[in-house]
Order: sequence, then C-alpha cells, then structure tokens
Amino acid sequence: MKSAVDHGADAVYIGFRNATNARNFAGLNFNDAQVREGVRYAQQRGRELLVAINTYARAGETAIWRSAVDRAAELGADAVILADIGLMEYAHRTHPNLRLHLSVQGSATNAAAITMAHECFGVRRAVLPRVLTLPQVSHVIQSLRQADVPVEIEVFGFGSLCVMAEGRCLLSSYATGEAPNVHGVCSPASFVRWENERGTTRARLNGILIDSFAPDEPAGYPTLCKGRFKVEGATYYALEEPTSLNTLAILPELMKVGVAAIKVEGRQRSPAYVSAVTATLRAALDAAAGPGYSVKSAWTSALERVSEGHQQTLGAYSRPWR
Repeated sequence: MKSAVDHGADAVYIGFRNATNARNFAGLNFNDAQVREGVRYAQQRGRELLVAINTYARAGETAIWRSAVDRAAELGADAVILADIGLMEYAHRTHPNLRLHLSVQGSATNAAAITMAHECFGVRRAVLPRVLTLPQVSHVIQSLRQADVPVEIEVFGFGSLCVMAEGRCLLSSYATGEAPNVHGVCSPASFVRWENERGTTRARLNGILIDSFAPDEPAGYPTLCKGRFKVEGATYYALEEPTSLNTLAILPELMKVGVAAIKVEGRQRSPAYVSAVTATLRAALDAAAGPGYSVKSAWTSALERVSEGHQQTLGAYSRPWR
C-alpha cells in the first residue's frame, strides 16, 4: 500500500482478512489496525484508501459481510467497493455518508445497470469489466452524461485479463470445487501440482493437466483459462493467452472519453511490482494530460519486465476483427 502511495497512486484499494474480498489469500490483506494506519498514511498525503468488499455474501453468513462494511466505515475508509446488491442496500441504508463504488464483479456493462445502482444505492463510481471496446466504454459514459447520472467510470489499465464473468469463473469452480469469488485466486495453491519429467515441467490443477513447459520455457502459474489444450489435433491457448493488459498507447483516448480512473491490479503482487507499475502509469498519465503525448520506451520496458508471459495487449479495447 505504501509503495503505491509513494509512487503516485491517487487511491489504493485493500481488503480485510476474510472471504469478503476476492483476494482472500493466506498471509495477505489487512487487520483493523493496519487499515487504520493505512487510512492515516494515505489521507495525510492527499490520497484515498478504498476497501474492497467485492465478493457475494454466502447464504446464512451475511453478518460477516455486513460487519465488513461497518468496519470499513468506522475505520475511515474513503469508499467501499461492492458487487452484492443486498450488501449495497445495507451499506446505503446503514452508512449513508459512505461512498460506494460498484465493483467489476458486479458485471455492469451498460448505462442502465449503472444508473440503477446509483438510483437505488447511491453508487458514485463503477468499474467496467474488461470486455468492452473503447467505443463501448465511451458510449456508456456518454449515456450516463446525457441522463445526468453522476457516476464516475473506472477501467482497468494494466494487469491480467479475464474472459470469464469477473471473479465467478465456473471453470475454476468446477475443477477445484472452490469458487474464486471467496477463495482468493482462480487456482488455489492447495490444488496446484508441478511435475518434472526429463526436463519437461507439467502444471496441474486438481489433477487436470493445464500446461506443459519445455526446459527453456518460462512456466507460468496454472489457471484454466490460460492453459494450453489439444483441440481438434492442435495444442494451443484455446481460451486466452497469458498476456498482460497494457493501455499506455490509448491513455489519451481513455481520458478524452471521460474515464475517471485507471485501475491496476496490486494485491497478490510484490512491492517491487507495485512500485514499477504505479510509477510508470503515474508518469504516463501526467504526460497524457498535456499535448504531444507518445509512449516512452522506458515505460514500455518497465511494464514488459512485470507483464504476464512477458507479453502485452490492448485486450478488448481494440478488436480489429470486429
């Protein structure tokens, strides 16, 4: 969190140490004392601390999720990020002064869904899923403006892609029996196995072969959507290649259409990763706000070093085949 603030982030999102956030992973996340210190650290520097309570409450256990909202409000968080509509209703009713953001896991891809979240629950910002083209993002923003709906739009700018319903991947749930929504990762570590045979490394998820790597090939962490599978006699990345979203090239366009914030994955990442990505995007965004913007080679190099599979893409923002 400090790395993000110190290298130019305007806001940092964190989670509690339980299933209320989608990065519920052993050894990660914040206790109440750390949240309080994080709020102090960020706000003293003119930044914001956001708490992600972005999973869906389990039946019979809603008190855990409601308690998380209460704690975030009491500890002084600048906003909470929610996906569960029932939880939005609770937050809006119980803490009317607490700023609410609609999580990407709410899967709102159009202005009507975002308008409903604002009218019913007072949502002030919505994070769009990583499946929309740049014209579609622009259309959502313009539709909100025309209807005079005061909701900011946030989009992902760097990090992993996701071709599934965000945070609710049925493939991972089917393979492991544990939903990514509340178990922190698409591939829980307890289900991951590595095998080495004559130099070839095989990665399995709960016994399912996800990928095989040659001796000189980097072996990525096995997730189903980024595995290589044999389809009609050919072995390839059938669902999604291991590559990172990188929006450096279109930052001015995103700003021009009215995007209010660029979201970067930082949890489950190292301080070095957070520092490099935050500093790079801070410099790029500052430059994009002025004339004559161009992507600097130093920015590209910095992000390439931390990109998934050492590859980068504009993802759904650019669909030349459409």
